[in-house]
Amino acid sequence: MGDTDHVREIERVLSGSETGRDSVVAESWRRCVDSYGLDPARRESAHIVTDAQLRHHREQSERLIATARSGLQALFRQVAGQRYVVMLADAKGVCVDYFGDPQFEDDLRAAGLYLGSDWSEDLAGTCAVGSCIVAGHAVTIHQSDHFGLAHTPLSCTAAPIYDSTGALTAVLDISLLRSPGPKPSQNLAMSLVQAAARRVEMANLMATTRRDWVLRFSTSPDFLEVDPDAAVALDGAGRIVGLTRGASEALGADRPVIGERLDTVFDLSLDDLPDLMRGRPTEERLVHLRDGRRMFGHAIAPNTPRAPVRRSAARPGGAFAGLSGGDPALDLTLERAERLAGGGIPLLITGETGTGKERLARAIHVAGPPGRSFVPLRAAGLSARRLAETIAAAEGPATVFLRGIPDLSDEAQAALLAVLDSRDDLRTIVSSRGDHAGLVRADLLYRLAAATLALPALRLRRDVDWLIDRLARRIGGEVRLSPAARAELAGRDWPGNIRELQGALATAVALSEGPVIDLPDLPAPATGTPAAPHEPDLETVLEACGWNMARAARRLGVNRSTIMRRVRRAGLVPPC
Repeated sequence: MGDTDHVREIERVLSGSETGRDSVVAESWRRCVDSYGLDPARRESAHIVTDAQLRHHREQSERLIATARSGLQALFRQVAGQRYVVMLADAKGVCVDYFGDPQFEDDLRAAGLYLGSDWSEDLAGTCAVGSCIVAGHAVTIHQSDHFGLAHTPLSCTAAPIYDSTGALTAVLDISLLRSPGPKPSQNLAMSLVQAAARRVEMANLMATTRRDWVLRFSTSPDFLEVDPDAAVALDGAGRIVGLTRGASEALGADRPVIGERLDTVFDLSLDDLPDLMRGRPTEERLVHLRDGRRMFGHAIAPNTPRAPVRRSAARPGGAFAGLSGGDPALDLTLERAERLAGGGIPLLITGETGTGKERLARAIHVAGPPGRSFVPLRAAGLSARRLAETIAAAEGPATVFLRGIPDLSDEAQAALLAVLDSRDDLRTIVSSRGDHAGLVRADLLYRLAAATLALPALRLRRDVDWLIDRLARRIGGEVRLSPAARAELAGRDWPGNIRELQGALATAVALSEGPVIDLPDLPAPATGTPAAPHEPDLETVLEACGWNMARAARRLGVNRSTIMRRVRRAGLVPPC
């Protein structure tokens, strides 16, 4: 169909004529003109958000991206041979995750089938992502179904992803740059994307309701335990607190379901759920709905007890216990790391040199699923071939820790992407000093940084005294520090962070003539400036130093009187 014919057909639909288009398409065309004021004769290029906006959209979708990643990889492996692209868009229509063939990257970017593309209907016109968001159900927008002339070569199929409360949270899309076949040729694509969206919803429900009972059910006992149709989560009183879209439809979308008791929709109670767990043939696990329909059920017990957790008193435990002496900012980071350790979420650890990024990575590995090997790699000087060979040598599930990700060459970055696409049993943890912007290709960075853990600089930590004692005991056994030596070490700015402190203590232990390290035993401070990109906030430094003016002055490299003047000028008041 030519451009002129396409515009004329849209005009006929707007005038009320039937042209054979799906009702979803016809209604969307009307919205494009009547509600959005779009011009069908104007060829609009793809709408791409800025890098800052994309980071914001990805941060808002961080949990979902991590939960959906394995499902997207599995879907891409199914359709990659037919040159499909897999995209995950957020509820506003912005692509926040993507899988595609690097050979066609330039064409995909130009078409908007790439990270950061905005497919909201009011911008892009009739399209699979935008129309799916408006319609609330899966759609195929094939070639000239698109409103915009620039998009008519594309064939796109999208399915909505709902969260456990029933709100639309994302859209899963698979698209082709060009599809020679008619619209029914995308029926298989529709089945695949709907199944993938259902599995993402199921994974999201399981991830967010670990402390609740979950009842999964299907109309058939086949694959009940591995790929059920629907699921509901239940609190300790047997009330429904979460559900998948399939469950909402099965239980009656015409009335609210969340908050209702299980026995009002099923002919069973919370006490009956243990009978539906593994160990009993699936065909014998019949459950009946109150309206007379029957299903096959599979119950999953809560993973953890329901004892309340007091976050304010929480301290990192297990593999993370020896990483902090009570610094509040570090404790929050470690608490987050502990929660993320159990899954396969790819992590980015940021922090200045010497802050303990590899040690945190090893703690996450130890706290994660058992049976994985730990593969540490240093990016500097690592060739693409060496990287691929080293990772390929890891047999079975593995945690790959890559230090200094910005130091990877362009070829090595491309090789890493290829390896990640071919291996879904790898958990990646990468580190950066915080200077990765512009040095790491965007699609790789987004693949590696589903969540970010930031380690504070030593000069900003409030547990420096604890760390000094811990390192001194590890290096010198029963050695202790004089008050003057302790004050000197606690007051330095430590541009090399923990690594520099450890070296200073090792030198002092070697130079001391007895069990006490005194001021003359300490090596001179290292020259240079801290690696932080900005000067630390005065109040933050004072809090880290316990409002000791002399210690804060030494860390900032100024006189005590200068600190006092700055405090008075800023109107800062020590805590009571």
